[in-house]
Amino acid sequence: MSQQPGGYPKIAQLRTVGELRRRLEELGVALPIDDEICTAEAGSPLAQPLEVGGFQVGNRWCIHPMEGWDANTDGSPSALTLRRWRRFGLSGAKLIWGGEAAAVQPDGRANPNQTLATADNRGGLAALLGELRAGHLEQCGSLDGLLVGLQLTHSGRFCKPHDQKRFEPRIAYHHPLLDEKFGIDPNDDLVVWTDGELETLIDNYVTAARQAHEIGFQFVDIKACHGYLLHEFLSARCRPGRFGGDLQGRSRLLREIIRRVRDDVPSLQIGVRLSVFDIVPYQTSRETGQPMDFAEQLPYELGFGVDRDDPLKYDLEEPLELIRMLVDGGVTLLNISCGSPYYNPHIQRPAIFPPSDGYLPPEDPLVGVWRLLDVVRQCKAASGDVPLVGSGYSYLQDYLPHVAQAAVREGWVDFVGLGRMVLSYPELPHDVLTHGRLERKLVCRTFSDCTTAPRHGIVSGCYPLDAHYKQLPERQELVQIKQALD
Repeated sequence: MSQQPGGYPKIAQLRTVGELRRRLEELGVALPIDDEICTAEAGSPLAQPLEVGGFQVGNRWCIHPMEGWDANTDGSPSALTLRRWRRFGLSGAKLIWGGEAAAVQPDGRANPNQTLATADNRGGLAALLGELRAGHLEQCGSLDGLLVGLQLTHSGRFCKPHDQKRFEPRIAYHHPLLDEKFGIDPNDDLVVWTDGELETLIDNYVTAARQAHEIGFQFVDIKACHGYLLHEFLSARCRPGRFGGDLQGRSRLLREIIRRVRDDVPSLQIGVRLSVFDIVPYQTSRETGQPMDFAEQLPYELGFGVDRDDPLKYDLEEPLELIRMLVDGGVTLLNISCGSPYYNPHIQRPAIFPPSDGYLPPEDPLVGVWRLLDVVRQCKAASGDVPLVGSGYSYLQDYLPHVAQAAVREGWVDFVGLGRMVLSYPELPHDVLTHGRLERKLVCRTFSDCTTAPRHGIVSGCYPLDAHYKQLPERQELVQIKQALD
């Protein structure tokens, strides 16, 4: 069997479910795997409805939110944005987790072409929801059981609202490793949020949530993952005042937004996409990934869900406590992720081919898949009756449905979330439930072009497999960028 970057075999080279099981055994990890893909007619666990906050969601497929890179500079949707949302609807998934991240104020965008959840873009958000519903109606014949939310965000440390090549960070606190990695002056306190500025930010989240409800979104996601602002606050132990220190303080911003939204729009459901653990940042490299030197930071107090004595390992004590706090605070659904695509992508997004700002994987990505799925399994006890959405399935490729339906059947997860996979193959949920098979030529092979492209100011999409993106002039530009990197 030929080896790929990092010396690991590609999933496509594992010809049978049995070969996948043997590879997992070699790695010392185990996943639930079914031998055959079941259709809805044959009783697939993925076809079973599940109640979320009093609403009966029609099946167990969820489309993850993705950071949009192709809206107009005023935040309104372009033709590409509308096309992507329609394809999310065509998926047949009955839980749509926000479509993409929408910034609650203009300075919170991660790129100049990110969607805005502001009053000026009310019509744009309505158009996105309309396209999604139209696609779903075309595929499924009705909107029964469809639950759609809008992800609300502020990008914090990773804001680029005006120029794709220039960070304009707003941070919770100075993190010595991340400041070094992203060129932030450790003595510049003007980039650190004041408590007064955070009160205004809370108001903007509430305003955005109210607008989403009026447009017709059934829930909002208060995004707290992947190194963005609300996730970063969860590790702000060194921050003085009411928004730092112990877990009560560090989670106060997130919990206060949730409380205020519940008070203002009581009929709107609230979800949270949460990075339940982090590890130290990794160095950007074309070689095998290595962590930044963290020796001087021990015991490590700079992450959430991190083992303070060995920050290359996770510790779920605080994350499980936070999950219980969020459930008590009225959150009705949780989407579990980890890490950040900016500084440790192999943890958050297992792939054999790294993005241009990443590094070769330091482990077989199947280990990363197992870690993500197993952490969700551990979180279920803390969430009680609140359903959990899981991440990390795309790298399984041809065997995604085999693991997905087994994970649901065995109670590891309630909803199976798809991210990158739906850029190349949005109809996967429908095809699995209707036909019990995949179109292999459309299966995402995790080439990471959808990340490398926007890192260089090119719209994100699946350039290798989506016929629409294949014919764009940006495809050749991306090819040249990748050739220069090699």
